[in-house]
Amino acid sequence: MKNNKIFIYIGLLAAGVLLGWLFFGNSSEEKTEHQHDEVAETNQMWTCSMHPQIMQPEPGDCPICGMDLIPAESGDDGLSVNEIKMTKNAMALANIQTSIVGNSVGENGNTTSLSGKIVKNEEGNFVQASYFDGRIERLNVNYEGQEVRKGQLLATIYSPNLVAAQQELLTTASLKESQPALYKSVRNKLKNWKLSEKQINSIEESGKVREFFPIYATVSGTVSEKMLNEGDYVKQGQPILKLNNLSTVWAEFDAYENQISQFKKGQKIKIKTNAYPEKEFEATISFINPLLNTQTRIVTVRATINNKDNLLKPGMFVSGQVEGVDSSKEKLLIVPASAVMWTGERSLVYVKTNPDQPTFEMREVTIGNRNGETYMITGGLDNGDEIVTHGTFTVDAAAQLQNKKSMMNQDGGKTTTAHDHHKATSSHSSENTSAYTKTNKRFEVPQTFQKQLNKVYKNYIDLKDALVQDNTAKATEDAKALLNNSSQVDMTLVKGEAHENWMSLSKEIKASATAISETSDLEEQRKYFRDLSLHFIKAVQIFGVNEKVYVEFCPMADSYEGAYWLSQDEKVINPYFGDAMLTCGEVKEIIE
Repeated sequence: MKNNKIFIYIGLLAAGVLLGWLFFGNSSEEKTEHQHDEVAETNQMWTCSMHPQIMQPEPGDCPICGMDLIPAESGDDGLSVNEIKMTKNAMALANIQTSIVGNSVGENGNTTSLSGKIVKNEEGNFVQASYFDGRIERLNVNYEGQEVRKGQLLATIYSPNLVAAQQELLTTASLKESQPALYKSVRNKLKNWKLSEKQINSIEESGKVREFFPIYATVSGTVSEKMLNEGDYVKQGQPILKLNNLSTVWAEFDAYENQISQFKKGQKIKIKTNAYPEKEFEATISFINPLLNTQTRIVTVRATINNKDNLLKPGMFVSGQVEGVDSSKEKLLIVPASAVMWTGERSLVYVKTNPDQPTFEMREVTIGNRNGETYMITGGLDNGDEIVTHGTFTVDAAAQLQNKKSMMNQDGGKTTTAHDHHKATSSHSSENTSAYTKTNKRFEVPQTFQKQLNKVYKNYIDLKDALVQDNTAKATEDAKALLNNSSQVDMTLVKGEAHENWMSLSKEIKASATAISETSDLEEQRKYFRDLSLHFIKAVQIFGVNEKVYVEFCPMADSYEGAYWLSQDEKVINPYFGDAMLTCGEVKEIIE
């Protein structure tokens, strides 16, 4: 019995030891792992999906845009100096999309996009003149734009010469048997003054002299200019009205030098206008200017359009799609237009450098013709490269904030961190100044030119403030003022390279301002304001205005593609969201 109890105690002791090891040994390991996790969590950094330069040791709100911070991904080791890596969350939030560049064979189905405007068909211009001296007693056409039909009474004129000629007719009528030659010469004189046989016979039969004579329209058309008024004296052959037949009009397009070979007379072109967005007009290329504008490197391509319904008005902006002809079947690299960022001097894309990781690097490319919503790439990319096709501006913003090459900073600049964010957005670093000077050549221009540009800049600021206030009517008014003042900038004041830069920028600025002035949709106005800002920033960078200017950027604007704007104040007030996100954004540059 005693031995049995000993074995029982030994068994219980062994069982206790085993259970203790199972529970406490495992618990010790779990504790060790837990401690390791705590260390890992302690080392976890938190960042903003839209502002990846923000790094904080604990979760919270982004000090720039107020969004919730997310865990920062590790593993950026091994990146080249100008590669950036974005988080998967940032990629998803900004809807960044990529596609692989592939070869495309140019075929007759390709189209080239052109911008232009409707102008009068000069072949349909007519002048309605007076065929005898006199005084205009009554003018039946009162305003420009009035429709006139052939045979319509235009004016009534008192003519002393015509009164005397009628007296001659009545005198020679009684002598027509004895002096037929004299009688015939008097009738011919009246015919030369455009009196009809019926009118001459009526005078002769009545035996009375008429004091006032009518002038009838010899053609149909629209009054483009009224040359005289009632009571004015007119000489023989002097114009009274200018008429234009708008049953056909011209669409004049600007074609760049590298596009000329694609066009020929007789080609069909499909035309659209903002006035009738759902309607497409078909025209035929009727003229290609044989002279190249040596300053703008542009050739005028003209198409004739049938305008029998009078829908198209001279001055309307239009876009054209011309079917391309490429008999060489040359293989070309085609990319979406949304993939290319244009600074005025460089064309840039972002290439994905690691197929398994969201890492990107800016690359400069050479672009060819634009065909619809695509660009031909003639240099800088290879077949099989993967590039960003949507969200390019967001990637560029991340590159700027991580001290990488970017659209606004070719050589990289000083990185902003969470600790010195306020400092970075309230002062202009010497590194950024150096990069700005390298990247953007400043031209010396006359004071007069700079003052004229300053007026346009004031209109731009007014337009920006109107969009901040969601005031579409004010935005339309300010865009028209900007358009008017930009047209009054005397481009002859600048020469050479500066002249070419202003010509190019001025065209884009006017196009964007016109688009803003022609719509009352707030989102449309903001979309065109983004394009206006990109070109206006360039203009201010290279020509300057008479004050300090802040270049500001919001990465969330334009469906997370990001957008820039100019401000007189360092404080960020966002024109792309208004009250919805009034302070979203940051200062990117200060232009002295």
